[in-house]
Amino acid sequence: MTVSLSQSHILVDDPDAALAFYRDALGLQVVGDVANGGFRWITLVAPGSPEVGIVLEQPEAGRSAENGDALAALLAKGELSPAHFRAAELDATIEAIRATPGAVVLEEPADRFWGVRDAAMRDPAGNLLRIEQAK
Repeated sequence: MTVSLSQSHILVDDPDAALAFYRDALGLQVVGDVANGGFRWITLVAPGSPEVGIVLEQPEAGRSAENGDALAALLAKGELSPAHFRAAELDATIEAIRATPGAVVLEEPADRFWGVRDAAMRDPAGNLLRIEQAK
């Protein structure tokens, strides 16, 4: 039996700002943009990895108002689990992130004791991201 990841969701409060970050700064490709009930689910994939989707969704989408509000509060505080990415050119990726409104670089690219060269940032919604240099 073989199991693989098909998609992962990232909560965002502003789909358009998130799209500008994930598509334009990180270079992901949009493969779906679905609206329903006033909310959007935007699916992106990395070039060369179309089998794994990253779905940008709003906290309130498809949830009770109570649960949506709770997730929105955690998102606003930056308390959701981080997402980890890999980039062929980490320094160029960081420069693209710096040019994206609302994105903040928290840690410059550096060699880490756990064996990778990476950097940390927050996307426009406040999600913590780490991007490591591909080997």
